[in-house]
Amino acid sequence: MPTPANHLTATDAAALMREGRLTASDLAEACLARIAEREPERKAWAHVSPNQVRAQAAACDANPSSGLLHGIPIGVKDVLDTRDMPTQMGSPIYAGHQPPADAAIVSLLRAAGAVILGKTVTAEFAGMAPAPTTNPLALHRTPGGSSSGSAAAVADLMVPISLGTQTGGSVLRPASYCGVVGFKPSYGRINRAGTKFAAESLDTLGWMARSVQDIALVDAALTGNDAPLSASTATPVSTLRIGVCQTYLWDAKALPETRQALQTAVEALEAAGVTVTPVALPERFGHLSVVRETLNDYERARGLASEWTHHRDRISPQLSASIERGWRIPHADLLAAQRYAEDRRRDFDDLMDDWDVLLVPCVNGEAPEGLHYAGDPSLQALWTLLHTPALGLPTHRGPNGMPVSIQLVTARHRDAELLKAGDAIWRTVLQFSPRP
Repeated sequence: MPTPANHLTATDAAALMREGRLTASDLAEACLARIAEREPERKAWAHVSPNQVRAQAAACDANPSSGLLHGIPIGVKDVLDTRDMPTQMGSPIYAGHQPPADAAIVSLLRAAGAVILGKTVTAEFAGMAPAPTTNPLALHRTPGGSSSGSAAAVADLMVPISLGTQTGGSVLRPASYCGVVGFKPSYGRINRAGTKFAAESLDTLGWMARSVQDIALVDAALTGNDAPLSASTATPVSTLRIGVCQTYLWDAKALPETRQALQTAVEALEAAGVTVTPVALPERFGHLSVVRETLNDYERARGLASEWTHHRDRISPQLSASIERGWRIPHADLLAAQRYAEDRRRDFDDLMDDWDVLLVPCVNGEAPEGLHYAGDPSLQALWTLLHTPALGLPTHRGPNGMPVSIQLVTARHRDAELLKAGDAIWRTVLQFSPRP
């Protein structure tokens, strides 16, 4: 039997459309049918209009394009503006809110030929209050936050690619919990106009897919600088300088399944002829977690000043607590946190002169049970503060059969190199440890 169109990766679907063996309308209908079947339990979507989707797909079929994402459906996290769909930010304050223009990233995706399938569920203002989305691999477990809808939609074969945002760990954690690939680019790589900020100095636009090639395809479409990955551009894994860094959170945060995931990846790489060298962050990096919390709370409080002033009773207890902490932080503490973060970013860039990528833990472990808690962002948040690109690869299974990712990071603005290395590492590790 042929592979159902919604099961295809974006890269494979794009190839079939170029060959005339698949239409944008066929792919869109397959995604819509999957949503109609599964959405009542998954709760991944804040808005989908089948008529809008069909109109976009028909336009693609009527006007063949050379755009890299021609006819590819993409989900958009509901903190990003869309001119033809509501942007409600997971908050009753913005119920029915209709922006007049697209966010820059949405406009760029449309220009590359993408079909905007709908808006995916977000935690309130991309924060910490869990959304109603369930994990498609185990409905009684969290899909993670705050990009919960995006992760669940990609994992459940509703859409091949979906956008997220990351202030702490809101792309890589849900990607791991749901068993898909997650990518947080370098801070500033993707224009954020039209985004509802959580913490302006941390917020980074990212996306999720079911292959590293799909991640690179979107990056190429958005930046125009890098060719999509292919077999002809593959990096031999044996040429990579790879370090493994447990980070100072290892003893307190890494559960056995995360420890095993890192060890399994190292063994697979060594079996492929790679020398993987332990790397320890210098002691001066030990305050990253505290500093990120300071910036997060201070900036959230001020970014939501209007909502706090006029709609305080409609803000969740979890977000309210962060805002209240933020208002209590002296400006001098903010300046100290900013200086510390800037110094450590330069330090890490210098450290990475000796390595192509670092292999680091991604999450504490499997997705926690229950929908009341979206998981701990601390193992992702280190790298969000450092503004590095980060790639999450679901390479391992935990004791309950749920996926656990490894994370790859490198110096700022080496995104293209990270994706090439990540593709090679992904293929190597999967040969040793089958993907969840």
